[in-house]
Amino acid sequence: MAEGGEALGTVPEHERILQEIESTDTACVGPTLRSVYDDQTNGHKKFMEKLDACIRNHDKEIEKMCNFHHQGFVDAITELLKVRSDAEKLKVQVTDTNRRFQDAGKEVIVQTEDIIRCRIQQRNITTVIEKLQLCLPVLEMYSKLKEQVSMKRYYSALKTMEQLENVYFPRVSQYRFCQLMVDTLPKLREDIKEISMSDLKDFLESIRKHSDKIGETAMKQAQQQKNFSVIMQKQNNARFGKNMHVNNDSILEEKNDIVLKHVLEEEAENEEEVLTVQDLVDFSPVYRCLHIYSALGDEETFENYYRKQRKKQARLVLQPQSSVHETVDGYRRYFTQIVGFFVVEDHILHVTQGLVTRAYTDELWNMALSKIIAVLRAHSSYCTDPDLVLELKNLIVIFADTLQGYGFPVNRLFDLLFEIRDQYNETLLKKWAGIFRDIFEEDNYSPIPIGSEEEYKVVISKFPFQDPDLEKQSFPKKFPMSQSVPLIYIQVKEFIYASLKFSESLHRSSTEIDDMLRKSTNLLLTRILSSCLLNLIRKPHIGLTELVQIIINTTHLEQACKYLEDFITNITNISQETVHTTRLYGLSTFKDARHAAEGEIYTKLNQKIDEFVQLADYDWTMAESDGRASGYLMDLINFLRSIFQVFTHLPGKVAQTACMSACQHLSTSLMQMLLDSELKQISMGAVQQFNLDVIQCELFASSEPVPGFQGDTLQLAFIDLRQLLDLFMVWDWSTYLADYGQPASKYLRVNPHTALTLLEKMKDTSKKNNIFAQFRKNDRDRQKLIETVVKQLRGLVTGMSQHM
Repeated sequence: MAEGGEALGTVPEHERILQEIESTDTACVGPTLRSVYDDQTNGHKKFMEKLDACIRNHDKEIEKMCNFHHQGFVDAITELLKVRSDAEKLKVQVTDTNRRFQDAGKEVIVQTEDIIRCRIQQRNITTVIEKLQLCLPVLEMYSKLKEQVSMKRYYSALKTMEQLENVYFPRVSQYRFCQLMVDTLPKLREDIKEISMSDLKDFLESIRKHSDKIGETAMKQAQQQKNFSVIMQKQNNARFGKNMHVNNDSILEEKNDIVLKHVLEEEAENEEEVLTVQDLVDFSPVYRCLHIYSALGDEETFENYYRKQRKKQARLVLQPQSSVHETVDGYRRYFTQIVGFFVVEDHILHVTQGLVTRAYTDELWNMALSKIIAVLRAHSSYCTDPDLVLELKNLIVIFADTLQGYGFPVNRLFDLLFEIRDQYNETLLKKWAGIFRDIFEEDNYSPIPIGSEEEYKVVISKFPFQDPDLEKQSFPKKFPMSQSVPLIYIQVKEFIYASLKFSESLHRSSTEIDDMLRKSTNLLLTRILSSCLLNLIRKPHIGLTELVQIIINTTHLEQACKYLEDFITNITNISQETVHTTRLYGLSTFKDARHAAEGEIYTKLNQKIDEFVQLADYDWTMAESDGRASGYLMDLINFLRSIFQVFTHLPGKVAQTACMSACQHLSTSLMQMLLDSELKQISMGAVQQFNLDVIQCELFASSEPVPGFQGDTLQLAFIDLRQLLDLFMVWDWSTYLADYGQPASKYLRVNPHTALTLLEKMKDTSKKNNIFAQFRKNDRDRQKLIETVVKQLRGLVTGMSQHM
C-alpha cells in the first residue's frame, strides 16, 4: 500500500519534469535532471520509463502528422520538380544580372570610397577647424603680447598675460605649445620688470640733469605772476590815491600804466610759450613702471626703490658747490635744481596714487629745508657785496614763493631772510662807510658858493635847507655848510632805499618795514656816520678851520634828521605819532660828533699855542726890557684873532669855550715857562719883559675876541700870572706875607711855592750879576730882603706840606 501510494505521488512529479524539459532551454536541463537523481530511490528508473512512454506518444503523434501531410508533401515535390527548369533559368538570369550589376557597381564603389574618404577628410577638417578656432585666440593673444612687448606697451602686455593665464591657456592646456608659452611668461615678466626699471633709472637720471631747467621755468612763471600782481597793486594804489609820494601821483600812475602795458604785452607774447612740468619731462616711464609693478603685485618694492633713489638725488641736489657764494648764478643754479626736484615730486604726488604721499614729501621738504637754511647761513656769511646779498634775497623770495605755490611751507625761509637782512645791513653799512669816507676826503670844508638861482635850486633840491636871510641875499652868496652835507644827506636816503629793497616781498606789514628802515638808518647814523666823523675829526691834517666847518655841517645834518623821518614815513605810510615808531638818533649822533670836534678844536688850538710858545726866545738875564712885547706873542695873538673870527659861525658857547680854553692854556704855558726847572736864573729885566707880554695877553682878553663874555671874565684866565708879576714888579712882599691866607688878600692867587721858585731864580741871578753888590748899601739890603723872604716862603711851604 505504501509503495503504491508512493508510486502515485511520483508520477505527477515525473510529468512535471518532462514538461520542463520540453518547455525550457537545453542549458537549464541539467538541474532538472539532477533533481530526478536526487529525489528518491529508483526514481531514475521510473523516470526513464515515463520518458520512454512519452517518446512513444510523440512518435505516434508524428506518424499521425506525417500520414496526414504526406499527400501534400508529394504534391510539393511534384511542384518543385516542375519549377526546377524555371529555377535554373532564373539562376542563369540572376547570375548574369549579378555580373552586370557587379560590373556596373565597380565605378560606384570607387566613387563611394572617394566619398567616404572625403567625408573622413571633411570630418577631420571640421575637427581641425574646431581645434584651431579654440587655439587661434590663444595664438592671437600671444602674438598680441609679443607685439605689445616690442612696442614697449608693458602694462598692456601684463594684462594680456593675465588674460592668457586665466582665460585662454586653460582651453588649450592639453597642447604642448601651450606649455611652451606658459613657460615663457615668467621670464617675460622679469624682462618687463627689468626693462621698466631701466626706463625708470633713465627717467631719474634725466630729471636729475634737467631739474635746473624745470626749476628755472617754475621760478620764472612764479616771478611773472608776482610781477603782474605787484604792478596791478601799484596801479590800484596810484588810482585811488594811496601812494604817499606828494606831487608825483600822475607821474607814478602814468609810469605804472606803461609798465603794466609792457608786462601784459610780454605775457601775451609768452602765453603760447608757457611750459609746464609735463611739457619739460616725460613722466610715462614712471607711470609705466608703477602700473607694471602694480600689475605684478610688487608695488611696495617699486615705491621703496623710487623713494630711496629720490632721497639720494635730494641729498645731491642739496649739496652746493664750494663756489656757490661767489656769484648770483651759483645761487640761482642751486635754487633752480631744488625747485625742479620738488616740482617733480609734487607732480608725482598728484598724478599717482601712493607712489609718494604728502607725509613723504613733507618729510623730504623738512629735511631739505634744514639743509638749505644751513647752506645759506654758511655761504651767505661769505658775501661782502650788498648787491650780491640783495640778489640772494630776491632769489630766496622767488624760491619760497614758487614752492609755496606748490603747497610747501616756507615760513622758515622768511625767518632766515631776517637773519640775512642783518647781514645785508652790515654789508650796506660797510659800503656806506667807504662812501662817507670818500665824501669826507673830497670835501674842501668851505661853505658852498652859489653864483646863480639855478645853482641855488640845485643845492636846495638835494638838501632841505631853509634860511630866509640867505634867500634875501643877492648872488653870489654862500651856504653855511660845505659840499659834503648834501652828499651825505643824499647817501643816507640812498641807504634807506637800499635797505627798503631788502624789505620788499618779505610779506611783512608796513609797520614792521617802517621799524626795520628806522633801525637800519639809526645804525647808519650812530655807528657808521658817527665813526666816520670821529675818525675825520682825529685826522692830523684836519685843521681848526676844517673842524669849525665840521661842527657847522653836523648842526645842519642834525636839523635834517626830521626830513629823513618824513622821508621814511612817506615810504611806509606809518605816522611818526604811532606809539611804537622808532625815532632817528641823529640828535645824539651829531651832538657827539660836535663834542668831539669841539674837543679837537680845543686840543689843536692848544697845540698851536704850544708851537708859538716854543718859538719864545727870552734873555732871562737881561738887565732891562725891550719896552715892547715879544714877537712870538704878537704873532700868537694875531693868529688867535684870525681864528676867533672864523669861530663866529660856531654856536656862541663853543666859541667862548674855545677862547677861554686858549687863554687859560696860554696862561698856563707862560707860567710853566717861568717855573721851568731847567731855567736857573731870571733877571728883573726879564721879569719886566715877561710882564709886557702878559699885558698884551690881557689886552687881547679885554678886546673881546669872541663876543658873549661878561665883564673881565676872559681876563681872569691870566689872573695868576698878573698877581705873581705884580708881586715881583712892586716888590710888595710885606703885604703878601702879611695878608697870606686872607680871603681879601691882594695876592690871593699867588702860591708860596711858585713865588719861592721864582724868587730863588732871581736870588741866584742877583748873586752872580751883582759882583759889587756888597759895596752898595741898597743892593745889600735887597739881597738881605730876598734871603729873608725866601726863608719866610720856605716856612710857608713847609707849613703847607705839613697840613696836607
